[in-house]
Amino acid sequence: MAMYQHARHYSPVHSLRSQWACRLQMPTSSRRFFTTCQPLHGSYADTLPSLRINSNTRVIFQGFTGKQATANAKDSLAWGTKIVGGVIPGRTGEHLGLPVLPSVRQPDATGIYVAAHQAPGAIEEAIEAEVPLIVAVAEHIPVHDMLRIHSMLKTQSKSRLVGPNSPGIISAVGKCRVGFQPLPCFSPGRVGIVAKSGTLSYETVASTTRAGLGQSLCIGVGGDMVPGTDMVEALSVLEKDPDTEAIALIGEIGGMGELEAAAWIKEYYSRSKSPKPIIGLIAGVNEAPGRIMGHAGAFTFLGEPTAKAKIAALEESGVTMVNHPAKIGDTLKTKLREGTTGSGTTSRSQPFATGMQRRQLHFMRGPGRRSPAASLSVHNKQQYQQRRSIYLDVNQCFDELRARGGINCGPYSGHGTRRLLAVGIDRSARSPAILVAPSIEDWMEGAQRTSAPVKSFPFDYRRGPDELAIERLASYLQLSNKGDSAVDSLRRLIETLTTLFYEKEGLLLTTHIVERLREIKVVHARFAFDQATFRNGTPPDKIKAMYVRATDEPAEVKAERSGIVYIKLPGEDATIGTLVNGAGLAMNTVDALADAGGKAANFLDTGGKATSETVKESFMIILQDPRVRVVFVNIFGGLTRGDMIAHGIVVAFKELSLTVPVVVRIRGTNETEGQKITADSQLPLYAFDDFEVAAAKAIELSRR
Repeated sequence: MAMYQHARHYSPVHSLRSQWACRLQMPTSSRRFFTTCQPLHGSYADTLPSLRINSNTRVIFQGFTGKQATANAKDSLAWGTKIVGGVIPGRTGEHLGLPVLPSVRQPDATGIYVAAHQAPGAIEEAIEAEVPLIVAVAEHIPVHDMLRIHSMLKTQSKSRLVGPNSPGIISAVGKCRVGFQPLPCFSPGRVGIVAKSGTLSYETVASTTRAGLGQSLCIGVGGDMVPGTDMVEALSVLEKDPDTEAIALIGEIGGMGELEAAAWIKEYYSRSKSPKPIIGLIAGVNEAPGRIMGHAGAFTFLGEPTAKAKIAALEESGVTMVNHPAKIGDTLKTKLREGTTGSGTTSRSQPFATGMQRRQLHFMRGPGRRSPAASLSVHNKQQYQQRRSIYLDVNQCFDELRARGGINCGPYSGHGTRRLLAVGIDRSARSPAILVAPSIEDWMEGAQRTSAPVKSFPFDYRRGPDELAIERLASYLQLSNKGDSAVDSLRRLIETLTTLFYEKEGLLLTTHIVERLREIKVVHARFAFDQATFRNGTPPDKIKAMYVRATDEPAEVKAERSGIVYIKLPGEDATIGTLVNGAGLAMNTVDALADAGGKAANFLDTGGKATSETVKESFMIILQDPRVRVVFVNIFGGLTRGDMIAHGIVVAFKELSLTVPVVVRIRGTNETEGQKITADSQLPLYAFDDFEVAAAKAIELSRR
């Protein structure tokens, strides 16, 4: 089958002194988008109406004949989605009774069902064809590919991107699905949903269906570092959607999106005479510091707020917060009946209320305790290890800086102020940025506040930072020597870091600097590069022996080889092994167990395409931990099928001779078949439909 080409389009960046005259090489099909910084007419914001899909939306699939796309298309067609054909590069023909085309013709929407290394080419083709709505479901697209695509999107006003790492977008009212959401859970109704997590959005859908509310429009913004549509944009669409009477907002760790949403909601409530009630949930309260919790963007980056800070901000804005999506339906039903919006409080009478999360908001402020973000670069702990980065140790960083820019590097025992200077990614701006703080101490303290002193200076991906940005940086860093020599050495360091960021596809290049003898000296450095780049087929000359991967827990290394995301959590009293599909649901399972008085021994996401063998492998990994007294299987399937999970549990029981009790909850795709398999197995399983009942049983068994 012909494939979308995966080509890297990077070249070294020239000196800042020449105003970054060297432009990155772009594919021919993309060049017309780069003639100006802004589109001649309109802006990317003008594409928001394209999110309002309905029964008349004409949909195509890119990667149409693939296994996943075929199964998805069959279900979507049967449900009522108006699929008009598909695209396979270089081919024509027919599939599912619909035309197969060699290139994209302009429909209303396209779903991109190709692998991560092929997705950038498919997205670019859709932008070139000016398709109004582009939905990308693939996870772990290299972040530099997405930065380049965002640079394209900002220069046009025709195409709107949803994703990547998204379950897609679906109108239950209009019977239109562009994604892979489990259709049996959906019913036409009144609740609009905005979610980073696929599995948590499915739980929310099921909850609102059970409450008799149904759904209007569900926008899966996705868990990528730089999503095509953010939470505020999605909320603004639901605000104006006549079918939407209430909104559920599902967030998680990573980025500033939830704080921006909180500010938007506060303003919305103040200006609206009859605002729609909004209920929220944030996953990742019990994140493992310095680790990526499954989703490509699920980690607390430099200067970003924790989950607890996001909860507090949303509560302050008037959003009613819950800690499990099963509560959303009944809570919204009550608010709609009473005609209320949000009080910012949560019922504490329920066993899984979020009051515990609120009381813990300031626990990290004590002596010797730092936020996860602060502990990463300051103490050289695990830095964005899981499925995201490859890093250099401090001596390798110094060698690169000396060789590339003649930068003064080395240990420093003086008493001068240490400042933070980094080149990374500004998720809100969806672009690369220089990140600075006037002192390391300020940064460590600021990482715990919603308005951190880490200041971001975003720059255009294809141009790099300009001279004015360098002057503003020098001012913000509060350099004591304002002379040309200090500014010149700062300029040279930024140029060197930015060039390395482009050439080696950096994720976060962090330095600690001091002023010494009228110049900048780098006294510490930590460079992280995007592992997705190497996994997805970067040319060999990009892969250098200098890259050193972090030393992981042996069980974590074994899990990753099987496509499983496993993170061992601390604590001798952590006795509940968790086996969950979907990163958001896995984070939320850990959080909800903690709120109910239990403690998870691990985070485990089987992945969206879990098989029976994956489930068996997951059991083997979990049970290597001697602390585990019970395994809690919590599944809400989209791509993951309930019957396959159930079969894997039965196989694990028989082949591994399990001696610990297993609590099972299976919902979503093929849930009835899965529940029947576990019921007919005659194995000592504790099977439940309700999450709270299942979690309570797991906690009870963990204490025996």
